[in-house]
Amino acid sequence: MNKKIQKSLNELPGNSTGQAKSKVQNKKIEEKVKSKVKKDKTEKRVKTASKKASVKEISLRGLLEAGCHFGHKKSKTHPKVKPYIYTVRDGIVIFDLAKTRDCLAQAKTFLSELVKKDGKIVFVATKRQAKEVVREEAKRVGMPYVVSRWIGGTITNWDEIKKNNIDELNRLKKDWEEGKFKKRPKKEQSVIKGEISRLERLVGGISGLDKLFDAIFVVDVKAEKTAVKEARTRGIPIIAIIDSNCDPNSVDYPICANDDAAKSIQFLVDELGKAIKR
Repeated sequence: MNKKIQKSLNELPGNSTGQAKSKVQNKKIEEKVKSKVKKDKTEKRVKTASKKASVKEISLRGLLEAGCHFGHKKSKTHPKVKPYIYTVRDGIVIFDLAKTRDCLAQAKTFLSELVKKDGKIVFVATKRQAKEVVREEAKRVGMPYVVSRWIGGTITNWDEIKKNNIDELNRLKKDWEEGKFKKRPKKEQSVIKGEISRLERLVGGISGLDKLFDAIFVVDVKAEKTAVKEARTRGIPIIAIIDSNCDPNSVDYPICANDDAAKSIQFLVDELGKAIKR
């Protein structure tokens, strides 16, 4: 009998062989569907558990004891920061630490994913109470930093800044270490040493960069408004501590908290450091 005819006969409703084959095929399809649904549910549970775990890693008590909940006077409150405010006491804004923790968890997740892709984050803090904290943490996690003056054009004119400042600093330091300036007059050596110190102060923290960085972390967006503006222009993600007098929508990952107290800055910077160096 012709094979095509036999196949057609097998598939007829009254044919037991065709029905048996059909049942087997249907069973296989059902098993595949069930397996896929089970897999999707498992993946969803893992993602949810991971998200909850990242939030639970951050202590509300730690945020409270560090003074992260204190904002500025009510009269200085930015309208767009109101969703992150819990209450006002004695004219001082009090942040909702549950929301602060959620924002911090989101920022940590972003940094963790970026580091997995070998991304670089520049820590920026030029205000007095934040300089040392940020410098030490950036060094600990192996990330570049700026704690002196932000040079205008560091992002928007990166090639020139790298050529005239970073590359020049690295060249002078190398030549100095190799003793190439020893035969020069003492006055000239002093000038060269002064130039090395100046460049070290300005770009020493980013002297190890070969290309433009992938994100920036800013302690105070008002103090670092030039850096924030340049990053927004180039589409570089910004993580920032946002006090009650600042606009949280001006950055990609706002962490609404006290950006003036050293303990608050230390706690938040340490938490971000944990996400970078696990």
